[in-house]
Amino acid sequence: MKRPLSIVLFLAYSVILFAGAYWLGYANWPLKEFGLASSRIPQEAQDVFDPFWEVWNLANEQYFDQPLNPNTLTEGAIEGLLATLDDPNTRYLPPAAEESARDSMEGEIQGIGVLVEMVDGRITVVSPFEGSPAEDAGIQPGDVLLEADGVDLADMDLSAAAALIRGPAGTSVHLLILRDEETLAFDVTRDVVQIPSVRGEILDGNVAYVRLSRFGIRTPIEMQSTLEELMAQNPQGMILDLRNNPGGGLDASIDIADQFLDEGVVLLERFGTGRERVFRSSDDGIAQEIPLVVLVNEGSASASEVLAGAIRARERGTLVGATTFGKGTVQTWHALSNGGGVRITTARWLTPDGTWVDETGLMPDVVVPSPEFQLDQEQEDRQLQAAIEQLRAITGDRTTQTSGATP
Repeated sequence: MKRPLSIVLFLAYSVILFAGAYWLGYANWPLKEFGLASSRIPQEAQDVFDPFWEVWNLANEQYFDQPLNPNTLTEGAIEGLLATLDDPNTRYLPPAAEESARDSMEGEIQGIGVLVEMVDGRITVVSPFEGSPAEDAGIQPGDVLLEADGVDLADMDLSAAAALIRGPAGTSVHLLILRDEETLAFDVTRDVVQIPSVRGEILDGNVAYVRLSRFGIRTPIEMQSTLEELMAQNPQGMILDLRNNPGGGLDASIDIADQFLDEGVVLLERFGTGRERVFRSSDDGIAQEIPLVVLVNEGSASASEVLAGAIRARERGTLVGATTFGKGTVQTWHALSNGGGVRITTARWLTPDGTWVDETGLMPDVVVPSPEFQLDQEQEDRQLQAAIEQLRAITGDRTTQTSGATP
């Protein structure tokens, strides 16, 4: 359905007004600065925006509790504009949240280390970062955040909730969480969370195990180094573990897919105009031939689904575990002149066979339900064991099953 020209101009003028000069980058980097002079704003757009200034002036002149904070009004206007798009992934980040998000892409944050999304109007954990205070405390994918330090999060947007939960290392936050039908309380001590995104080891049976926990700026370099070290040991097969990987930069996921796939399509990006952009892998990867099984679960989202979806669609490997999160859209990151930022959904992404995973996720070829979390209790990783069994079937029993080993 086409939007009236006045609405289109309203949106364009609003971005110009509140953003000024901003930086545009695909997924997150590189960034390019550009802006528009006010003299180039169409007169019709200025006319459409007149009611906003009328309300601005009325609020500042007549509201009973003065003075009003212009920054708060401006941020509220931006959030209201984006809310009309009805897309939880298109959102404004205040300066502190923007700084934290970019720190996370660099691999360091101060807080509890958890990725959240708005699901059915509730702030929901996609996954805790590996090695984070949130993971150590026992917070799980699917947990709903109800309160933080006694503050009700029910009507709070993601940015405000994240700012409330974050804080300096060494301080603590009291969280009230809904898990299934049970309400749980957690006291989590914040820390500086350093998050190496890739680690690897050789398991019993000469199986290479690669744990990929997120897609950051340095992830392709870390993956290259890890694969070189593992492949030098001539493993019989490989398990790529994407469980609880919340995603990250799209470019990083394409680069990593290139390590496992020969030349061909990795991703289709479809814009609202119908135009498509195709991302392809080259023939230069160092793990293109080794038997491959990919572990996924409910916390595998976004870029994780790009990678897993490409591997399965290209018949390169088998997916084992639980159905993935289901995020099938692409966002661009824009830095604003006030230090904040905005994420704009620009396209759908589809697997090489044309599958759109949004809200449905990827169902594994071998379904193994995720275990219930049990704090301070050893338990066998049944999904990992199933992956090893799958590799044994592929390689003709050249690998041997581990005895309860959990990497």
